[in-house]
Amino acid sequence: MTDKTAPSPDKADTGFAIPEDALILLPVRNFVGFPGTVFPLSIGRLTSVAGVERAVRDDLPIGVILQRTPEEDTPDAAGLHAMGCAAEILRYITTSEEGRHLICRGAGRFRLVELLPDAPFLVGRVEPVEDVHDTRPETEARFLHLRDLAVQLLHMLPEAPEGLADSVAQIDDPGYLADLAAGYTDMSTEERQELLETVDIAARIETMTRKLSRRVEVLRITREISAQAREELEGRHREVILREQLAAIRRELGETGTNGGEDLAELSRAIIAAGMPEETEKQALAELGRYESMGQGSAEAAMLRGWLDWMIGLPWRLPEEAGIDLATARRILDADHYGLEKIKARIIEYLAVRRLAPAGKAPILCFVGPPGVGKTSLGQSIARALRRPFARLSLGGVHDEAEIRGHRRTYVGAMPGMVIQQIRRAGARNCVMMLDEIDKMGHGIGGDPSAALLEVLDPAQNSTFHDNYLGTDFDLSHVVFLCTANTLETVLAPLRDRMEIIALPGYLEEEKLEIARRYLVPAQLAATGLTAEQVRIEDAALHSVIRGYTREAGVRGLERQIGALLRHVAVGFAEGSTDARTILAGDLPGMLGAPRFENETALRTGLPGVATGLAWTPVGGDILFIEASRVPGKGRLILTGQLGEVMRESAQAGVTLVKARARSLGIDPELFETSDIHVHVPAGATPKDGPSAGTAIFAALASLLLDRRLRSDTAMTGEISLRGLVLPVGGIREKVVAAAAAGITRVLLPERNRSDLEDIPEAARRQLEFVWLKTVDDVLAHALEPEAGAGAESAA
Repeated sequence: MTDKTAPSPDKADTGFAIPEDALILLPVRNFVGFPGTVFPLSIGRLTSVAGVERAVRDDLPIGVILQRTPEEDTPDAAGLHAMGCAAEILRYITTSEEGRHLICRGAGRFRLVELLPDAPFLVGRVEPVEDVHDTRPETEARFLHLRDLAVQLLHMLPEAPEGLADSVAQIDDPGYLADLAAGYTDMSTEERQELLETVDIAARIETMTRKLSRRVEVLRITREISAQAREELEGRHREVILREQLAAIRRELGETGTNGGEDLAELSRAIIAAGMPEETEKQALAELGRYESMGQGSAEAAMLRGWLDWMIGLPWRLPEEAGIDLATARRILDADHYGLEKIKARIIEYLAVRRLAPAGKAPILCFVGPPGVGKTSLGQSIARALRRPFARLSLGGVHDEAEIRGHRRTYVGAMPGMVIQQIRRAGARNCVMMLDEIDKMGHGIGGDPSAALLEVLDPAQNSTFHDNYLGTDFDLSHVVFLCTANTLETVLAPLRDRMEIIALPGYLEEEKLEIARRYLVPAQLAATGLTAEQVRIEDAALHSVIRGYTREAGVRGLERQIGALLRHVAVGFAEGSTDARTILAGDLPGMLGAPRFENETALRTGLPGVATGLAWTPVGGDILFIEASRVPGKGRLILTGQLGEVMRESAQAGVTLVKARARSLGIDPELFETSDIHVHVPAGATPKDGPSAGTAIFAALASLLLDRRLRSDTAMTGEISLRGLVLPVGGIREKVVAAAAAGITRVLLPERNRSDLEDIPEAARRQLEFVWLKTVDDVLAHALEPEAGAGAESAA
């Protein structure tokens, strides 16, 4: 610490001589000193430091003068006010290299004449300014009134130093009293400078009398307030102070402030900048006005602030549309997905229409297929092709309408619906939104979410989608909606009507092998921290994994098994006990255990009464065995295997057809009277239903009663009628793919399903022989093995 008796080393040019009529000037910002008052000052400019240290060393006064422009660092004469306060330095304190402080006492007024050039610090030639005294009686009376006001004010102020009021009562110099009162009165910098430049004592006394009278009157009114009101006022005052402190802390932390003026102005600017529709913007500004008038601690204010934040955060403006490059889209689809040629072609058509008619109402695509075939990833590829953000909305288990439309904001914890939430998360009003698992929505006491989706997915309505929380319309017409489902049976009929259904069938073994090579093995290598140089899986091993360890339409199970193989190898690399390795088919039992699935061909038997049917399941196609047996009885039909009502009716129709053709087939009609026929479908724990097993049931019954075996390389599907016609069925592609995977070489299909042949993959068509059926007679002609001794021609 350095004081007047021990100045710091002088850093300025000490050779500059300061004339007697000049002062070392100290330009200050936002402060005015008065003669007779003691005031502190802080200095930081190098020239000011040099000047102050010279004044301290040579015991010289300084001139404290106000800058006209606070931002100016080195003001000239035009940048300084004409009048300042000469001051004596009582103490000079140095706390650090950058921190220097003065305690000064005002000595008198001066007027700046000119600045001296070539000085190492600011030096000005000045002339003293004396007070203009007024000896009129009314001036003396005003002086006495001012002194009484000052004493009265000091008595009313609890923070006034003890004894100060008595000292002020002894002052008999009007000019000194006016300057002293000005130094300790709350006034603006401009008002202080104006009072400093007022040399007429009468005018100065009049100005200070007016200021003190107002202050005394305010304090008097405050004292007249009741104790209860004063306590309330003090509580509010304390709250205001605390809130100001909280606002300062939040500003320091970079957080938003309270609902004060600054915060409200920021919210208002944000609302205007959000680009809302005109009516929505008016509503938001009106709610902002309500928020301003609320107490911040109220629950409604917190709710309203949350609503304002949601409104501001939503992407109301439509971003600039990125161009659609169909060649790039094809490359993206081919890179992300193997096969699915018809699906890719439909997506390219969809993108082409979006490119030619961007303002048109595009259809809602719904990808339907078994798990793991790439439905969700197709949506991500479409988003990449469109160069738009991708948002995924999982609807599995959603059972409340409010999850789609939002809750009204009057409820505690209310939020917008999932659609609006995902759009805000995506940050674009034209994002690609995937509504995943649309078939797994529930229906609870909160309404039907499927019904709420009707407005979302209807191009004619979603431009004015109303979310209950927002309380206003939001335009969804530019969102590209895509849906996925495993089955359409549980989807609301009006909802299905709004979507274009695109079926994704299961993969063939060759397709799974290619997918494993291109995508699954590299992905699992990266997941386990291995490289292609460290481990390789040969194709025969992948074939064995597909056949013996997975049975699915998609490839998720295959990916898990590949991951298990690589994790087994990763343990050896982590322990340092293995080198680069190739996984062979013979290594699988030791790494994955025994095969979980057997080849279905091994399960077929050469007994009469066993037929191989084809079935469709939500996870792809499958082969189905129909077993028929005859026992002594009274002509009953026994059905087991957890068959549905439709499948039971198919069995009854099959029995009726066999009875009607008994004589032509060479079957003794008496058998039906003396025997019970038992039809069983294995895998009895699995429910089965549908009409497509009709041909297989009829073939099994005929084989049993004729005591002739059915061909073990043949599977069939088709509905039968009582007239003996074979009717078309669905799921032909999935069923044929399942037959090819099970080692079947011949399939019997309804003639009226011939148009489905083009949907069957080329690999399956090369592997299988197709026989087209018109009547049940065709079934027996092509499914029964030749009778003993029959020639090859009759067998065909």
